Amino acid sequence: MRLAKFLAHAGVASRRGAEGVIAEGRVTVAGRQVTDPAFDVGEGAQVAVDGRLLEGPEKRVLYALNKPLGVVSTAKDTHGRRTVLDLIPDGGLRLYPVGRLDIDSTGLILLTNDGELANRLTHPRFEIPKAYVAVLERGPVGERAIRRLRSGLTLDDGPTAPARVRRLGPNTLELTIHEGRNRQVRRMCEAVGHPVRSLQRTSFGPLEIGNLAPGRWRLLSAADLERLRAAVL
Repeated sequence: MRLAKFLAHAGVASRRGAEGVIAEGRVTVAGRQVTDPAFDVGEGAQVAVDGRLLEGPEKRVLYALNKPLGVVSTAKDTHGRRTVLDLIPDGGLRLYPVGRLDIDSTGLILLTNDGELANRLTHPRFEIPKAYVAVLERGPVGERAIRRLRSGLTLDDGPTAPARVRRLGPNTLELTIHEGRNRQVRRMCEAVGHPVRSLQRTSFGPLEIGNLAPGRWRLLSAADLERLRAAVL
């Protein structure tokens, strides 16, 4: 098994993050520093990160969290703000969020120790759909604005893919996108003349937030894990 994959399976980081850990010289195999992420790790090899011996692959877990306002979706925050990891009982596992959700947005975010799955779920080529409910500053939203969102529009970082758009009320839209650019839904709505007042993510791939209250979480089942894995095969 490739060293980067071994670290991801052990819950150290996503595979891409594991490659960075290896490049920084923090990994040893049988007491020897290794900086090649493709290094082949044999069965029973003694792999350590920062001098701490890894015990091999952790049990794979996946949590769904309804992120409240003001919570950042990172593993650590340099400004001392509360993070999504502060809301989950990790049980000693190395969890990290799957993608990001803005500090001023709420809703469904996934956390896992399965680095390979996390990497696939956020990779653009798999086009995992994510649905958001946007309450806009003003309404009603006209048909021209809806058509622009559905056909794709150009933002300052390039054109967007078409969004699926459903009108829920005079100033409320459900938008489903498969890209993951910074504050994308907010910027799309602002581009058509309707700044967002509040934004909630309601689904991630086949998983929906359901009746999960803000700040609450649930440990997803093996069936949920398989549904997500099937989405990125």
